[in-house]
Amino acid sequence: MAAPQRDRSASSDGSGQRDNERGDNRGRRDRNERRDRRDRGNDDKYIERVVTINRVSKVVKGGRRFTFTALVVVGDGEGTVGVGYGKAKEVPSAIAKAVEIAKKNFFHVPMIRRTIPHLVQGEDSAGVVLLRPASPGTGVIAGGPVRAVLDCAGVHDVLSKSLGSANAINIVHATVDALSKLEQPEAVAARRGLPLEDVAPQSMLRARAEGEADKRVEAEKKEAAKAAEGVGA
Repeated sequence: MAAPQRDRSASSDGSGQRDNERGDNRGRRDRNERRDRRDRGNDDKYIERVVTINRVSKVVKGGRRFTFTALVVVGDGEGTVGVGYGKAKEVPSAIAKAVEIAKKNFFHVPMIRRTIPHLVQGEDSAGVVLLRPASPGTGVIAGGPVRAVLDCAGVHDVLSKSLGSANAINIVHATVDALSKLEQPEAVAARRGLPLEDVAPQSMLRARAEGEADKRVEAEKKEAAKAAEGVGA
């Protein structure tokens, strides 16, 4: 009795399909690795502050099930900041989720010479935070949750006071609400249809001019340092 012959075309098609799948998987893996390296490179320029970590227990049929929540503030220290709240079964996973959410919630904070432009008050639930501009050299006069947001945003001189709840989550979101209400004097003047001098006090205009002068000096120093490095090389 003759042995049955295998269909070579079918086997070749199967092997070709497996090769294509391996190629697709390899390409997908390479893309994921490149994306991970790119993300790690981008993360180096961000400042991360873990404000609070809580453990949450849920009673189920087999006993208790524990999960963790993390409140994280992320910013670049140059006027960009965001807040994220993550939940997971492990602390590192909760922090990682919170960081990703914070990056999606980034917004810009207007500043004049490393401080805020004007007095502002933010509210969230029972949390109330008051922020006041400060002269250069004052530093960040604030408690832990408020300081975390201001440090990540890049505010170096500011006075603050918490007027409501002591809950860290409410305080952080109230601080974010206050920073989101800040406006540059040009925006206020354009909205009201008035000259800039009629909207902003002379002290603010003087501080803006001094801040721009400081930026020019720093830029010139950086260019001089780069030129010196090029000559030395």
